[in-house]
Amino acid sequence: MLIGFVLGQDIPTTYLFVGSYTAGVESEGIVVFAFDTETGELTEVEREGNLINPSYLSISPNGKFLYACTETKLDKHGSVSAFKIDTLTGKLTFLNKQTTGGKNPVHLVISKNSEYVIASNYTNAGVCTFKCNSDGNLRPLSQLLEFKGNSIIKGRQDDAHIHSSNFSPDGKYVLSPDLGTDEIRVFKFDEENLLTAIDTLTIKTSQGSGPRHFSFHPTEPYAYCVEELSGTVSFYKYQDGKLILFNTYDSYELNQEEYASSDIHISPDGKFLYASNRQDENSISIFKIQVNSGTLSIQDHQSTHGAIPRSFVIDPTGKYLIVANQASNDLVIFSRDIETGLLTKLSVLKGINSPTSLKMIKYGG
Repeated sequence: MLIGFVLGQDIPTTYLFVGSYTAGVESEGIVVFAFDTETGELTEVEREGNLINPSYLSISPNGKFLYACTETKLDKHGSVSAFKIDTLTGKLTFLNKQTTGGKNPVHLVISKNSEYVIASNYTNAGVCTFKCNSDGNLRPLSQLLEFKGNSIIKGRQDDAHIHSSNFSPDGKYVLSPDLGTDEIRVFKFDEENLLTAIDTLTIKTSQGSGPRHFSFHPTEPYAYCVEELSGTVSFYKYQDGKLILFNTYDSYELNQEEYASSDIHISPDGKFLYASNRQDENSISIFKIQVNSGTLSIQDHQSTHGAIPRSFVIDPTGKYLIVANQASNDLVIFSRDIETGLLTKLSVLKGINSPTSLKMIKYGG
């Protein structure tokens, strides 16, 4: 979730950007919607074509640009593509793209000053850094750090797999869950040296957990990691690049032979945490965050009314949650009770092929 404000735009408008898999061929891979924060309705704005598997999206903090992992899940190096956002209409203009130096980039994060993009390569495990020009264009790859390793689950953890990278709240560190080695790798970040691996801060997670996505609390020194292969959420206290594990919670409602948790987000007010669970259950787990301690208590498991909820997003008002069901090719819009955190299905939008990534931004107001 991202809230942006653009000078000269007084009427508030919220846009939803949807990334997808295009079966490895050029197609309309990003769909843009205007979102009505009074009714929860989506109105299609445009579909951006000539894209191959734009499977993860990220919006620059200044609200001017959108970046996408492209050419993912192919037997060649992937890329990051840059777009300019028309803040009045939500439409995109392609700027350029650059290779990530490895296969299957799956995640992007952008520095607070909107000048650096960090991509995570999954198949050829690596973290790569790009410098952005003021017009949003990406310069060629500035840095690529690659990793080796493995863990205990055959077929899923035979090699290292960086699944995401995340700036610390102060922007001085980057934390990267490695699904393949059961580690959260920690890097120091500065504009002169870019990323420097700090091995003494890198931590081991539970064997076979498969850490995937990560979220910092908006106001407190807490951090949470959703673990794909164990179907769990781990809670850490955080300070200056250091993580201290305090507890781990089941994200799935029922025990299974295999788990596939995927995405994680915290409500804007910091009171609730949500995680998505694929593999049979197809649910959103809802946790209450005890703000004085950071501990979690499960409130509910909400069906996503579709198959494989790979991604979801909470709108800037906190009143809605939207899920991308990859296998059932739909978006499901839920209203969200701000007091209880519980979800109520409002509508289902069909016709979005293999949606995999959702990002929202508000302009004006």
